[in-house]
Amino acid sequence: MKIFNNILKALTLSSVLIAGLAQAEIAVIVSASNANGNLDQDTIARVFLGKSKTFPDGSQAVPVDQTAGSDSREAFSSTVLGKSSSQLKAYWSRLIFTGKGTPPKESGDDAAVKNLVANNPNLIGYVDSAVVDGSVKVVYKF
Repeated sequence: MKIFNNILKALTLSSVLIAGLAQAEIAVIVSASNANGNLDQDTIARVFLGKSKTFPDGSQAVPVDQTAGSDSREAFSSTVLGKSSSQLKAYWSRLIFTGKGTPPKESGDDAAVKNLVANNPNLIGYVDSAVVDGSVKVVYKF
């Protein structure tokens, strides 16, 4: 019985460590040439939900989503937007049907989004913070 308890403790500890490693930090990014600094969660959510088309400095803000189902997108949607993927799908379906909005373009994985954002000061996206380099500026992290 003692061996069984030790094995159970080891498995529990291993699963906690693996779960901690699986949760990467997500960075919301803009081009390094974008004049905006830190943005708050509300501002970011308004841009990604189509409620605002500009950054705080008045320049155009164009959101870029990762491919549906990616870990980064799921984390961003639930944490920043406060919606599950099914809630977001329903939200955008209503707006599209009424002609009141268009969802952000899906632009691939972390590397693809980083490259797009780096080359256009009007874009805003999110990536795993491990891929951030000098070509982009982090405006929010979670």
